[in-house]
Amino acid sequence: MNNRRSFFKKTAALGLGAFGSDSLFNQLHSEQFREAEQLWDDDSQSNEAYWNVIQDAYTASKSEIIILNNGGVSPSPLVVQEALEKYNKVAAQGPSYYMWRIMDKGREPLRQRLAGLAGCDPEEIAINRNATEALNTVIFGLPLQKGDEVIGTVQDYPNMMHAYKQREMRDGIVYKQISFDFPIEDDDQIVKAYEAAITPRTRIVHVTHIINWVGQIMPVKKIAQMAHKKGIEVVVDGAHTFGLLDYKIPDLECDYFGTSLHKFLSAPVGSGMMWVKKDKIENIWPLVCNSEPKSKNIRKFETLGTRSFCIEQAIGEAINFQEGIGTRRKQERIHFLKKYWAGQAVQIPGVKLHTSLKPEYSCAIAGVSIDGMKPEELDSRLMKDYRIHVVGMNYANIHCVRVTPHVYTKTSDLDKLVGALRDIAKKA
Repeated sequence: MNNRRSFFKKTAALGLGAFGSDSLFNQLHSEQFREAEQLWDDDSQSNEAYWNVIQDAYTASKSEIIILNNGGVSPSPLVVQEALEKYNKVAAQGPSYYMWRIMDKGREPLRQRLAGLAGCDPEEIAINRNATEALNTVIFGLPLQKGDEVIGTVQDYPNMMHAYKQREMRDGIVYKQISFDFPIEDDDQIVKAYEAAITPRTRIVHVTHIINWVGQIMPVKKIAQMAHKKGIEVVVDGAHTFGLLDYKIPDLECDYFGTSLHKFLSAPVGSGMMWVKKDKIENIWPLVCNSEPKSKNIRKFETLGTRSFCIEQAIGEAINFQEGIGTRRKQERIHFLKKYWAGQAVQIPGVKLHTSLKPEYSCAIAGVSIDGMKPEELDSRLMKDYRIHVVGMNYANIHCVRVTPHVYTKTSDLDKLVGALRDIAKKA
């Protein structure tokens, strides 16, 4: 009986979850992170002793293969894995009670913490499952009419392009795509390309904050300022920037934003977030039915039916982990790792880099190719012969392998990547 009472007492606190003083992060890492902070040297270029502590917090750092496709989905640190396991075990005792009546109370504290990380009003944040769901909600919810134009690019994420094309087929909107040859180290060139495509019928400009194929950082704020002067709204795909780049969503000056939390925030797989500027919420139809579809309440976008509340609540520990490091420090580290390997690789005869090395134009993601090899061939060779996991990109005018390190990536792993590229290039 005492054990049962203890269990109920613990589950009653699940509403606080990661947001109380007894969070798993505090239990597992607070002391470690305090000690690691003593190792930090502001004058150091790498601070490897500090980052060793962070690496050890990820089980992926001990994987039998070198994971360099974190742009697809990032592994979670151990504390997030354990949080998810804890919530799943509790939910399994009776999902209809523990999920709907206990864990569901944790969504509002989570909304507050996500808003803090995003630098916005909690009433502008909806919690869902990924960037596709967030942005498709906006794309299909926009009150566009036949003949209204949307401007995107050939290099946007496929699921967003497909959504606009479906609206084109269904509603008669006009979906226009411009194209870029990356890397580009000139913001004005990019902004002018969008501006040149605008006509009096243009209603929406869609911008991918970091191009998923090759890692180009787009000048979102400058594009948004240009578009707003013409009365055009801006949708931003932030799938690869939230939890990576040090910014607040309102800084972008966009109207709509969606992201996946299971990328650089390292939250559980199947977690995402959408942001809608408060005065725009009323105009967007929810993707899934709601009893008040024209409501000004951001929660109308969360009526997804039964889904994993356990995943939602484990996001909190990912936020704790993120804040334990600091977003600016994290951004600088991951850019350092990208430049560490790419700066060496570009010196290898026959190797071509498809991404800028400047921090204002790229961060984590970089594309690389070897003369005479198809991307899928290089992808296969790296896995088969060197146990290095990347992803081949063979699409439109982009033909390369995408390499994406994370904070748990060791420089020794990147040395192996550079050595592998050197060996393969010699034999190509």
